[in-house]
Amino acid sequence: MIRRTSKSSVKEVGHKNRFRSLGPVLNLEEHVPSDWWRYIFNSTYLKTDADVVEDPNITKNEVDLFLKILKLTPEGKILDLCCGQGRHSLELARRGFQNIEGLDRSHYLIQKAKAQARIEGLNIRFREGDARKLPYPPDTFDVVLLVGNSFGYFETIQDDLKVLKEIFRVLKPRGQLLIDVMNGKYLREYFQPRSWEWIDKKHFVCRERSLSLDKQRLISREVVTHVEKGVVVDQFYAERIYTEESLSEVLKMAGFDNVNFHGVITPNSQRKQDLGMMEKRIIGTATVHKEWTPVKIKRKKTLKKVVVTLGDPMKPDPLKPSGKFDNDDFYTIDQLKSALRELEKGEDYRFTYLTNHDSLIQDLIKIREKGDVELVFNLCDEGYFNDARKELHVPALLDILGIPYTGSGPQSLAYCYDKSLVRGVAKEMGIPVPEAFFIKPEDTTFQLPFGFPVIVKPNFGDSSFGITQKSVAYNIEELMNAISEIRGKFGYDKPILVEEFLTGKDLSVGIIGNPPEDYIVLSIIEQDYSCLPEGFPEICGYESKWLPESPYWNIKSVPAQLPEEKKKFIIGSCLELSERLECRDYCRFDWRLDSEGNPKLLEVNPNPGWCWDGHLAKMAEIEGISYTEMLKTILKVAERRLKLSEEPVFKKSQMEEQKV
Repeated sequence: MIRRTSKSSVKEVGHKNRFRSLGPVLNLEEHVPSDWWRYIFNSTYLKTDADVVEDPNITKNEVDLFLKILKLTPEGKILDLCCGQGRHSLELARRGFQNIEGLDRSHYLIQKAKAQARIEGLNIRFREGDARKLPYPPDTFDVVLLVGNSFGYFETIQDDLKVLKEIFRVLKPRGQLLIDVMNGKYLREYFQPRSWEWIDKKHFVCRERSLSLDKQRLISREVVTHVEKGVVVDQFYAERIYTEESLSEVLKMAGFDNVNFHGVITPNSQRKQDLGMMEKRIIGTATVHKEWTPVKIKRKKTLKKVVVTLGDPMKPDPLKPSGKFDNDDFYTIDQLKSALRELEKGEDYRFTYLTNHDSLIQDLIKIREKGDVELVFNLCDEGYFNDARKELHVPALLDILGIPYTGSGPQSLAYCYDKSLVRGVAKEMGIPVPEAFFIKPEDTTFQLPFGFPVIVKPNFGDSSFGITQKSVAYNIEELMNAISEIRGKFGYDKPILVEEFLTGKDLSVGIIGNPPEDYIVLSIIEQDYSCLPEGFPEICGYESKWLPESPYWNIKSVPAQLPEEKKKFIIGSCLELSERLECRDYCRFDWRLDSEGNPKLLEVNPNPGWCWDGHLAKMAEIEGISYTEMLKTILKVAERRLKLSEEPVFKKSQMEEQKV
């Protein structure tokens, strides 16, 4: 399997180095991930590539040139697209420009830009986003800057064209685009096939470069090595080669005219080493000639018809202690209905509820045909017919019927139901997970590749079913007993996961929204196990959720106390996983620290518990968000994702407070 290097791989906090180089590679192009740009722009990037131009004098000279070419005024509205760590936006703001926005795909670089703006007291709005789908209305900006060689990262020219068409859309009539890209004509002939240099006293980077098979992209490989710890990262990336002629052609295809070029930028870098693709860059401008986009007239508000899907309280539920819905379950549903009733009073919603799974398909068809549903609030986390393995069936049914709904789709639910699969995805992205091994149904013997203690889990599972204090084993006999107990509950035809048992803080992270655009990260919580009798393993398993008579029932969730760097790493990893696993609208991530304080991912929950006293609600409460407000926010982010509403969900102040 080819390792896909991710940006999170170079952000581990105190984590032991696990990376190895691929060694000699005959064809660099074969190893370039199609979405390499998702992961590579991180702290290592700032040391190995961005440092070429991370110089105040270089930035000032470039901004002088931009202002001379564009004749900008301080009142003009400027978008610094693919702004990275914000060096051009920050310099413009220092010069008195008042209406600047910066957007970049990299969570890490955007947070760096926000932090610097706060330090200097500069009024710039930085946000995350995809350049192919800009989160701005038409006719918003006077100027868009696409500079610093930030164009041509995608695998196809069609995606490059999407970027330019989005820029065309958000520019005002007669607005201008200023773009710089590597000088393709020069680099195609003079690129350095190999180079190496010291980054600092402990790190050095070796590079290899080659042209793609079609000669249209420059492929690069970077191996960053620590002199004591070994290889830090071995990563591959590629950029499309543009000349003045080909860039002019693609700009005109996107609708621009008045395309002009203004010479070549050659940074006067103090580094005096390999300048790579930043060595010579062509700089061009283009103008938008179009009519103003017609203003949409807002119609009078009407009731939004929302259907709420839930588990079937009349059917057995094998995950519940009594095998069926009990008084606590009905109380939870009443709390939900009470909260949604408050929304009906103030938010123009009308809610109806579907709980009879025998007639669920027919009921949805009837409601759709009558026009009585605009959105389904899918809270059926029990699964179709209360079968946890059929949790994905309800959104799949809604997809088939063409009814929009909240929450993750069937593919995401399928991914995350498989704990081993999630572990594999995380490892591929460079996100640490506990040591583990997989026991197949037919396995009768196995070797333990790491030491005790361990925790034994069903590989497929929900609501912590099958995970109790007996799941933690401190010797071979306890391990065999734990495996036998799980096979007794789930059957001998189900796989089992055995993980190292981590003894550090037990953490949960909640996200409401849809990265990389509108979202908030709720307060990280940790489990307070101080109530447990001595000798009880510290786990938040089945007993803590379902058995009031158990000591585990008294576990509390409290705001997590974490060093800032660990917090940044955990949240950044959660945002990457949310996108990679296609989580939507709301999700929860469970982590644990090992004995040395290193964070490791346990599970991803794309359809987490929505109940009034669940982890998500606890995290929201710490943020000052009531249960009703939490439910409303989930509905609103879904409406915005589905384009049922264009209203922003989060205030600017909420987004700016994400100190990650």
